[in-house]
Amino acid sequence: MVGYMYILLCADGSYYTGSTTDLDRRLLQHQSAEGSIYTKNRLPVKLVYYETFARIDEAFYREKQVQGWSRKKKEALIRGATAEIRKLAECKNETHFRNKK
Repeated sequence: MVGYMYILLCADGSYYTGSTTDLDRRLLQHQSAEGSIYTKNRLPVKLVYYETFARIDEAFYREKQVQGWSRKKKEALIRGATAEIRKLAECKNETHFRNKK
């Protein structure tokens, strides 16, 4: 079954990341305050990004991955800035082997 991972821009400027098998239905649920508690209190919402997957479990896995990303990294994904996503993913910790002298 086809799956979708999507990102919504909420009225308060925050992002909501989710997954579904029916993107149109899920967006209607969000807009009518039936989608999630998070978006219910941040209406209206706007679809700003989505990806399509062959299976819903793949979309769910991607949702969980993107949910852990920083705002800057999500915004780079929305813009399609692949190189920026890679740069934002680099470890900046002083103990990381690439930063040792």
